[in-house]
Amino acid sequence: MCRLFGLTSAPERTRATFWLLDAPDSLSTQSHREPDGTGLGFFAADGTPQLHKAPIAAYRDRSFAQEARDVTSSTFVAHVRFASTGALEQRNTHPFCQDGRLFAHNGVIEGLDDLDAELGEDRARVSGDTDSERFFALISRETARHGGDVTAGLTAAARWVARHLPVFALNLVLTTPDGLWALRYPDTHGLYVLRRDAGGHHGDRHLEHSGTDGHLRVHSGDLATTRSVAVASERMDDDPGWRSMLPGELLHVPAGQDPVSRVVLDEEPAHRLTVKDLRPEAAASQGAA
Repeated sequence: MCRLFGLTSAPERTRATFWLLDAPDSLSTQSHREPDGTGLGFFAADGTPQLHKAPIAAYRDRSFAQEARDVTSSTFVAHVRFASTGALEQRNTHPFCQDGRLFAHNGVIEGLDDLDAELGEDRARVSGDTDSERFFALISRETARHGGDVTAGLTAAARWVARHLPVFALNLVLTTPDGLWALRYPDTHGLYVLRRDAGGHHGDRHLEHSGTDGHLRVHSGDLATTRSVAVASERMDDDPGWRSMLPGELLHVPAGQDPVSRVVLDEEPAHRLTVKDLRPEAAASQGAA
């Protein structure tokens, strides 16, 4: 299963250090079903999107992903990819960038010919082969149709996919310089959110998040004095504030405001996929589902 992580301290800019593959010894027992790509997206002070990403065969070359990434931004999105669709190439590695926004996805969407037909001319937004980047292009198109309203665009795109295409999961994180969105749909994979006051629940602690499988770790001393919201595929520390997002829940964290969320997909996908329905490589990528 791909690992998703999003973090916002907007409007404050925060320095954070990411390790996209941590604890290399923990990976040696996983044979060759190890991460196929890693990526980190953030924003420069002028709002320009920045991407550090690369495809990897983790059992051959972990050096890129093990390198500590020390960056400053108001929002971040990180992704560890287990490929389900598309070759191991940089253009297929998350996060993706469109219209100044960054996006990462965990799940599988099939019926890509139908999705391409729906995209029409907007298929040109897609440079790679993945279902994820195509879904992002649909979100971008619908956001433009809704006057730049990301919440409305994301909702419209997710509803279209849920009603027309075979769906395994649509979990995602989308960021702008001043906002973060996350969607969990359906209940295939978990997605967790933490609203963190400055210093965490102890009141004086830096942020130190670490995944249980050694795939992702993030540290930020700045968040000892700045509030934040994090979204992740799993609870990443012992903070009691982590909560599981509901199936169909769309979360939006505007700059300097409390998170806003509502269930925007309250019905099952019209064509829900199980692991048994997936191609072998896609089934392997979804691991613990």
